[in-house]
Amino acid sequence: MYKRTSRFLAVAAASLALSMGVAHAQTPASDAHAHGGHGPHHGGFMRHLQQLHDQLHLNADEEKLWQTALTTMKQDHEAAHANHQQFRQQFDTLRQQPILDLNALHDARQHLEQQDAQLREQTATAWLAFYNSLNDQQKTTVSTALKARFAKMEQRRERMRQHWQHRHPDHGGASAPAAQ
Repeated sequence: MYKRTSRFLAVAAASLALSMGVAHAQTPASDAHAHGGHGPHHGGFMRHLQQLHDQLHLNADEEKLWQTALTTMKQDHEAAHANHQQFRQQFDTLRQQPILDLNALHDARQHLEQQDAQLREQTATAWLAFYNSLNDQQKTTVSTALKARFAKMEQRRERMRQHWQHRHPDHGGASAPAAQ
């Protein structure tokens, strides 16, 4: 139960992050940098982020928190990219050995995941400090943006599920025969 609650909270926090900017920091570095350094939707994402910023009409204190969160997000994204590069180099070195050291590979992956989790938490904390500084009207604006993002994410998930079921009916698709 705790694991499910944690995952739900993580998804909710990630969704908040998507409309607030953490998504940029959480994009796997290998994906982001394969698309010119900022992920395939960086330009659109930054435009949406700027539109949200413009709609909020921030005061000086809120603007400072916004800028802190934005800077934190960008720095954490770059740090995550550096961590992923270091992991890839370590992986390449380890895989050249005649006998793979699976313990070392596992440890390296665990270390990477811990570093990424710390960066995500740092970024989320900065965005939450910003969000908590907003008045109810501004929070409503953010909530509306989040709900729109949730709906798009759900639509995309549903399309992917339907695509998977259509392409792989033997793996739980609607047209799969019932088990007897």
